[in-house]
Amino acid sequence: MRKHVTAALAGLMALALAACGSGTGGGSASPGATDGGAQSGDKIGEGKELTVWIMEGTAPSAEDFFKEVGADFKEQTGADVKVEFVPWSAAKDKFATAIAGGQTPDVAELGFTMTPEYADAGALMDMTDQLAAAGLDKGFIEAATAASTVDGKVYGAPWYAGLRAFLYNKEIFEKAGIAQPPTNWAELQDAVAKIKQSQPDVIPFPVLGSSEFTVYPWIYGAGGDIATLDGDKWTATINSPEAQEGLTFYTDLALKHGSSTSAAATWNEKDALTNFKNGNVGMILNGSWTPATIKQDSPELYEKLGAFPIPGKESGLAGSVIGGSHLSIFENSEHKELAWEFVKLMTTGEKAKAWGEASNFFPCDTAGIEALSQSTDPLVAPFAQQMAEAGRTVPATPAFGQIQSKKTVVSMMQSILTGKADVKAATDAANAEMQSVFEG
Repeated sequence: MRKHVTAALAGLMALALAACGSGTGGGSASPGATDGGAQSGDKIGEGKELTVWIMEGTAPSAEDFFKEVGADFKEQTGADVKVEFVPWSAAKDKFATAIAGGQTPDVAELGFTMTPEYADAGALMDMTDQLAAAGLDKGFIEAATAASTVDGKVYGAPWYAGLRAFLYNKEIFEKAGIAQPPTNWAELQDAVAKIKQSQPDVIPFPVLGSSEFTVYPWIYGAGGDIATLDGDKWTATINSPEAQEGLTFYTDLALKHGSSTSAAATWNEKDALTNFKNGNVGMILNGSWTPATIKQDSPELYEKLGAFPIPGKESGLAGSVIGGSHLSIFENSEHKELAWEFVKLMTTGEKAKAWGEASNFFPCDTAGIEALSQSTDPLVAPFAQQMAEAGRTVPATPAFGQIQSKKTVVSMMQSILTGKADVKAATDAANAEMQSVFEG
């Protein structure tokens, strides 16, 4: 695998290696070995301790959850599990320092956009063979696995995820005479017109200028993409005719059909949700984790809440970007076989389901998400269907993180919504900026 270590990480590596030597281990333990030597008949982890880093704040009951996991893992393998909770805000620096100094954990939770970066730096174990041997190479939602795949090799097992679909106010829909949620773009446009005509003070559907993940479904729905991969080369395609068609439909809802408000040119998803809670918005694109928040914060609105997948242009579903976390094994781990057993335990079956329930996210294993898509809960099934049938991922390359940092897509959307550029000019500018990052 080619390693494009960033300048900052390379600098940290040089400093830390000079000061610390080789750290916790040289990665010599084979995932297929006995992990350094349990005696015949002993459990593979007898007398060992596995160090695991988990992101802080995903579930309020995380500490109790991992105490139970630790007890179960001890029973299964004989090994202890030491869990450290890492704040998301400090994660980048903490991981960079750990990688540079050779002081990484055995297993860590990595956000979907983090995994390719650390894989590309050579810090993570290639899990491709382990997944195949366990029959899990096809065991996870395709988009979630794609997010941890670099140069054809998989560096993280999908753990949990969420994505966006439509939430709507059933009372507003009923007053507008909308009997069923839209199933294509023409019906969506018709729903906007009916809400606008029947309830002039309601914003039918705000078109957001500061939310990249509510932009991509319209590109996907028209048959476009953000970028394409040929070999190991990414090419920006956000100005393709298909992408421009999707973006024209989306922005025209605001600019020509009165679906939105001028203020939404600077809104993000949180702003849209705030206005939705106030009862003056018909529908929004928001996360699968949002109904639980509404239930807690706005119980009256929760009783009026409905959900539906993002419709495709003429039929089917438009893609929605999956965001979530992988569990990855670090190359420096001396307990790779044990680490793999922990990853399997956490990402499949009852533990994956239980963590999804605790965190208000979905498990990523196909069996779990297919079961949820058949749920009788009207605020669960549409999101699960969206994930199972039309989950997508952003380009699995560290370069895309740089594009996100530049706010390329947000700048593109705001220029269109404020009238500074038309769709063609705005997407051409965004495409050029993306391509320069991919090539750089």
